[in-house]
Amino acid sequence: MSKNDDTDQSKSIPWKLILGFLFLAGLFASYFIFDGKALLEQFIEWIKSLGVWGPIVFVVAYIILTVFMIPGSVLTLGAGFAFGLGWGSLWAAIGANLGANLAFLIGRYFAREKIKAKVTGNEKFEAVDSSVESEGWKIVALTRLVPIFPFAPLNYLYSVTGIKWLPYAMATLIAMLPGTVMYVYLGSIGRFAAESGGAEKTTGEKIFFVVGLVAIIAVTVYVTKLAKKILSQKTNIDTGGESDGSSDSE
Repeated sequence: MSKNDDTDQSKSIPWKLILGFLFLAGLFASYFIFDGKALLEQFIEWIKSLGVWGPIVFVVAYIILTVFMIPGSVLTLGAGFAFGLGWGSLWAAIGANLGANLAFLIGRYFAREKIKAKVTGNEKFEAVDSSVESEGWKIVALTRLVPIFPFAPLNYLYSVTGIKWLPYAMATLIAMLPGTVMYVYLGSIGRFAAESGGAEKTTGEKIFFVVGLVAIIAVTVYVTKLAKKILSQKTNIDTGGESDGSSDSE
């Protein structure tokens, strides 16, 4: 009896995954037809119901979003809501980085000429491209911290520069962490509120979440501001940061 039950369960798992990924494909197709943000929020609720398969489907979803250049901020927030701060940060970082690397490799080996044709003449891209030749991974890290280009298109833009894959991958992994943790933390606050069932939170709990949120935002803002200043100096791109004059006085 138990042996047959185990066999039946093992056979049902692939079908669950197949149905899940078919649902996922339909969700992304409808993103462009209906309210994409609302659909992604519903998708997060569905992921929570999948149990151990939830992280796998989440990571695959993030990869697809990134490759197709669909903003993934809702998924990053959703990671905190679905998995909490620790696991949510891990799954969001894995999904975003795998997506970024896959997009980079697609751009480098399959769509290089098309991308090159589209960005030729773009002043920001040419400034970044020339800086990458001398600074390499540092420019990748700085542009990840400073959104002069949106995250998803930047993966393809770097594929037509001279940077090698490994430095690109390492710089992307490290520089994405502050923003990822901040978004996941915001989502985890929603999870905490939902799990409390509307019960009154203690003063200590309120202080913990407020102080944690302020600390994460403060660190992210400071790192971004510093990155803007350095990037402006290295590429001569106006990032909206402090002027060179103010940096000279420090």
